[in-house]
Amino acid sequence: MPLPKIEEVRKLSDQELAEAIVAAKRELFDLRLQKATQRLEKNHQFKHLRHRISQMMTVERERQLATAKAAAEASTDTQPTDIQPDTQPETTEKE
Repeated sequence: MPLPKIEEVRKLSDQELAEAIVAAKRELFDLRLQKATQRLEKNHQFKHLRHRISQMMTVERERQLATAKAAAEASTDTQPTDIQPDTQPETTEKE
């Protein structure tokens, strides 16, 4: 079985991604339990599962950074532009 592709993970919505991460971590816990009780038959599952979890967490972090960047850009775009810089007070010439 080949390692999963990251494109498959990117197709998931944010909610589906969060649920998939929790499910994969639970599955990894179950694999560790099987290994401890010597019932694990396929040791390569650890590699595949850790790889899948890292892909999902990478995509999740990319989305967090993109959201933060968009929020930062939006906050700089919403500053009022009609405010004029401070000007020097007009002076009158004394005669």
